[in-house]
Amino acid sequence: MTGYKDGYWWSPDGLRLHYRDYPATGAGSDDGRPPLLCLPGLTRNARDFEPLAGRLAGEWRLICPDMRGRAESAYAKDAMTYVPLSYLQDISRLLADLAITRFVAVGTSLGGLITMLIAATHREWLAGAVLNDVGPALDDAGLDRIRSYVGVGQSHPTWVHAARALAEANADVYPGYGLEQWIAMAKRLYRLNSGGRIVLDYDMKIAEPIRAMGSEAGVDMWPVMQAFRGIPTLLLRGERSDLLSVASARRMVGEIGEGAELVTVPDVGHAPALDEPESAAAIDRLLDRVLRG
Repeated sequence: MTGYKDGYWWSPDGLRLHYRDYPATGAGSDDGRPPLLCLPGLTRNARDFEPLAGRLAGEWRLICPDMRGRAESAYAKDAMTYVPLSYLQDISRLLADLAITRFVAVGTSLGGLITMLIAATHREWLAGAVLNDVGPALDDAGLDRIRSYVGVGQSHPTWVHAARALAEANADVYPGYGLEQWIAMAKRLYRLNSGGRIVLDYDMKIAEPIRAMGSEAGVDMWPVMQAFRGIPTLLLRGERSDLLSVASARRMVGEIGEGAELVTVPDVGHAPALDEPESAAAIDRLLDRVLRG
């Protein structure tokens, strides 16, 4: 695994938060290319981007934060701060601490929603953007599935047991995965606790704002798509996704215009892991566009 440095920063409300910093070396460190800010999904963490970092680190700098309540970041005292606006404020503080004013955002699911908020409030920060299987309109089927598992504690005696539980719950999402891939995913999603059990690596209370919101419609995010105009933007959609529909993905491309590329990742649900050949090739094309300016 490509080496990284652990970094920490403080949220506006006093939480000590963690990030991984994969440095750029050689040409990637002195040609002015922007770093990649990798923003994970709801129950994910910095480890979710290990495959991407394994391929790109060195050539590019990657900054991969654990959002509040995940992995090595502190849990929030108020569960109702587990919402996108709080995450945006946390990330804004991290960027200020690192003196980063321009970057490529790579946002998976929730991370893509945060990327959309960045575009709406500070589009000048974005040298490019990847929206991974997420958009302004989210399908009820996917939202219901997420509500069914988020915040439900699990405990397993071994990594193989955890991997098999993941495989059973996500067979429709990654039908091509074998045991080795499920174990690798388990080690990104779970941790070993003090009692020697394998448990999910996030605060179960992250589910509370989602349950409190229920099925209420949120803010209309479609106008935010116009903020991506002129910014190299990659829209990834899992072919089997139950969260981002084909119609929504196509509308996103239309709203953004010629700067957007839509890539459908075959035989994958929500969300692509970014190590699929189609995902990797599309990200490379996006980064090439960023370098060409």
